[in-house]
Amino acid sequence: MTTIRYLHTMVRVKDLNASIAFYKLLGLVETRRYDNEGGRFTLVFMAPPDQPECPVELTYNWDGDTGLPSDSRHFGHLAYGVADIHATCAHLAANGVTINRPPRDGRMAFVRSPDNISVELLQIGDALTPVEPWVSMPSTGHW
Repeated sequence: MTTIRYLHTMVRVKDLNASIAFYKLLGLVETRRYDNEGGRFTLVFMAPPDQPECPVELTYNWDGDTGLPSDSRHFGHLAYGVADIHATCAHLAANGVTINRPPRDGRMAFVRSPDNISVELLQIGDALTPVEPWVSMPSTGHW
């Protein structure tokens, strides 16, 4: 039987600094960077500090990337477990991130990266008791 191992998920980004800032808000850290002069691109790998083996690869093409679709729904989403879904969403909202699907159930939320990548946030363990402002907050856009 062949052994298979998860390596990373790659997303193409238009603004590398804005994307890095977004993933840092989620709590990810840069674990590796590769600049390719000949290919004119940069790869930045970001992962949870305690799970460096589970990175997202941000691929930035120096000369622009007109091939990015406007609505990255073909991709699906990234998913991260968080210790406190309410605190995480409050932190993201306080930093200008739209909460597309608020954690009304105390368990799940969705946000979008600057490149329109859908990111699912899931409460680790049991769902938290639903609280405001999330309970009455409507969903916004797509997730």
